[in-house]
Amino acid sequence: MPTIREELDRRQLLYSLLMPVMNLYMPGLDKGKGLYFLFVKSETKTPGGLLARPVLTSYYKSDHFKTRSFDPYNVYTSPNEAILCPDSFQSMYSQMLCGLYERLQVLRLGAIFASGLLRAIRFLQLNWRELAHDIRTGTLNSKIFDSDIRSCMARVLRPDQELADFIESECSKDNWERIITRIWPNTKYLEVIVTGAMAQYIPTLDYYSGGLPKVCTMYASSECYFGLNLNPMSKPSEVSYTIMPNMAYFEFLPHDPNSPSAGSDKLVDLVDVEVGKEYELVITTYAGLCRYRVGDILRVTGFHNSAPQFHFVRRKNVLLSIDSDKTDEAELQSAVENASKLLNKFNTTVVEYTSYADTKTIPGHYVIYWELLVKDPTNAPTKEVLEQCCLAMEESLNSVYRQGRVECNSIGALEIRVVKNGTFEELMDYAISRGASINQYKVPRCVNFTPIMELLDSRVLSNHFSQSLPHWTPERRR
Repeated sequence: MPTIREELDRRQLLYSLLMPVMNLYMPGLDKGKGLYFLFVKSETKTPGGLLARPVLTSYYKSDHFKTRSFDPYNVYTSPNEAILCPDSFQSMYSQMLCGLYERLQVLRLGAIFASGLLRAIRFLQLNWRELAHDIRTGTLNSKIFDSDIRSCMARVLRPDQELADFIESECSKDNWERIITRIWPNTKYLEVIVTGAMAQYIPTLDYYSGGLPKVCTMYASSECYFGLNLNPMSKPSEVSYTIMPNMAYFEFLPHDPNSPSAGSDKLVDLVDVEVGKEYELVITTYAGLCRYRVGDILRVTGFHNSAPQFHFVRRKNVLLSIDSDKTDEAELQSAVENASKLLNKFNTTVVEYTSYADTKTIPGHYVIYWELLVKDPTNAPTKEVLEQCCLAMEESLNSVYRQGRVECNSIGALEIRVVKNGTFEELMDYAISRGASINQYKVPRCVNFTPIMELLDSRVLSNHFSQSLPHWTPERRR
């Protein structure tokens, strides 16, 4: 997405409003610190020499972030050097170590997405012994070799036997329920995005935090920052964002949730949207996007003065999402087709398929249910071939997914679950028994309704995972 330097000023303005709003609902946030797990990702250059990198990487590397003035409401436990380290392990380790040293000063925990905060908890589960050792000895793990991190951590590290004993005592327990409030007892809330696809992580966050409030402060994307949540303590299902008209020029395409293809193509201005109606967001930005369809479906919930407030309904056409990845139906279909080519020499075809995003594991991963027609049982596909199919699907997915698998470790290995023949007939029968029309029934390409998933899982014959990572390198944008 094109951007310009002045865009950072507008985004900084929005950031500057978040804590004043939050302080109205949660006083005293200037008396402690925030433990936020923030990361940069790889960047490259276009053939013309322009930097190409994720929007948050651009912000964290800017002077707006690196040389920000002191604000008692925005003090982080993580030093800039740890946030700016491109190696995700070294960055996470250092940020977690700082957060443990300052555990009694932490008043809020956060990450950009809910999945990112859960990944940090999983990291603690895997590495608490090494972290406790560093705290006990006042030394830094040899796996952390970034010179800037080692230099800044030298100012943080100190031997602390009592803290090390506490970390070992809490983390060695089998039960990790409420681990966030056990280790960071003064935490008042979690700041993460839990709207849209991220809502699937709410039960797990509640388990680890003991039901701490989950705050969604702002609405933004790579294309543009849109607005903020003026009622940050509202339940995730009730969050509404107030659009800031100075961020871009906003227009809206009417969207009929009962007949998505029948929506009007007449654009509606920001001042003319109606409460209760749904719209697809269209933006014209200062950086050059003209009437760009963002792909978000929003519902108008009210107004703050004259500014409309919107509830995020969903991403248009997105089937699967674990972290920042977004896979639509066409991409999933293409991935299945590419992978099924490996079955041709076994005279086997994929009869039907569906999918879901499994977030019970950390990191979460895509699960694909396949019903196979094996025409020659003496030449059925082997376990190794089906594992190759998993990898072939991953190779067919977009670069954001593959980066999450390879560089960020934010997405787990794709899984194919082979189900018994006739399973999808049973799925249709179930849908019809609930009122679906047999003439109009189509196999859902993504499922999340518990009875359907239970039906599918009860028919699973075998499970297969990718045994290798898909190919990914920072791409040259053309």
